[in-house]
Amino acid sequence: MKTVLPIFAALLLTAVSQAADRHLLYMASPDGAQPGGSGEGVLIFDIDDGHKFVRRIDVPIFKEGIRGFCANAPTHRAYYSTTNHTLGCLDLETDKIVWEKKYPSGCDRAAVTPDGRKLYVPTGWWVAEGGSEWFVVDAETGEATKHLPVRKNAHNTVMGLDGQFAYGGSETTLTVFRTSDDSVVKEIAPIGESGVFPFTVNGAQTLAFVCLGKHVGFDVADLTSGKVLHRVFAGDGTLARRTHGAGLTPDEKELWISDQGGTRLYIFDATQMPPKETAYVDLTIAGHGWITFSLDGRFAWCHTPDVIDVKTRAITATLKDDHDKPVCGSKFFEADFREGKVTAVSDQFGVGRAGK
Repeated sequence: MKTVLPIFAALLLTAVSQAADRHLLYMASPDGAQPGGSGEGVLIFDIDDGHKFVRRIDVPIFKEGIRGFCANAPTHRAYYSTTNHTLGCLDLETDKIVWEKKYPSGCDRAAVTPDGRKLYVPTGWWVAEGGSEWFVVDAETGEATKHLPVRKNAHNTVMGLDGQFAYGGSETTLTVFRTSDDSVVKEIAPIGESGVFPFTVNGAQTLAFVCLGKHVGFDVADLTSGKVLHRVFAGDGTLARRTHGAGLTPDEKELWISDQGGTRLYIFDATQMPPKETAYVDLTIAGHGWITFSLDGRFAWCHTPDVIDVKTRAITATLKDDHDKPVCGSKFFEADFREGKVTAVSDQFGVGRAGK
């Protein structure tokens, strides 16, 4: 009896462990926009265990530099784009490459529909007038099925939570695509002050928050009317450097933006309009600029190795690779597993989830 009980307890503990949910952070390396990576592939961290390094998936094509990294739970696949015009598909449950395709015009930060059937892929901020577009890709095969021309510099793509609309950021323009027929239903311009920089939308898809190109701050756009409602500056309004990164906490109570040149994140109360600055977080190093959140809203991840506790604003962990070296980038998402199966994924953009 003394022998049986410990064995039974061990078996029970193993069964519970296998059934438990795992919350993992997937980071693509090297980042095509900044240094700080580690090898060529995906680095995986355990969110619930102090963001400790778990393992890596070697993906040789990542040497081209990663431009975007999005995922889908129903198909358990992730999609990556590279500086050298490659779009690829990774199975999160097998760690196998499903397909890779080259596109002549290039590919930048893409977004996938919630059903996992279609990708909306921008040609890239490097493509000027006459060649810039979003092209629609069959997510199963990687084949382009439709082309949606825009003005120039097609860059960032956000998918609405319900999948009815995709949002594309290009040169001082925010374009709204209807996914049912791949049509352009609205263009909001000018927005963002200059250039083409990150943006995010709320869960109800009524508001967009678009980073400014010449100051630390953002524009607030009404996605229904197509009007820019507010321009909000951080600090005293004189921080004359671009903003690169905007994210809503999942409950949409706060908007966080990245001060690229100031090595800082600014936090705004998003329950009021216009949002009001309430706090900031100093980062340990400089970088490209980015911000997104864990699905439960506990943690913020940015373009540095810093893991930030959303409630306390404190840096609570440092992302380190298998050689104990700090690692960073701006292409990452959360993937949750149960018994080896993907149950949920987050977005590479800090998309609000209160309207879900």
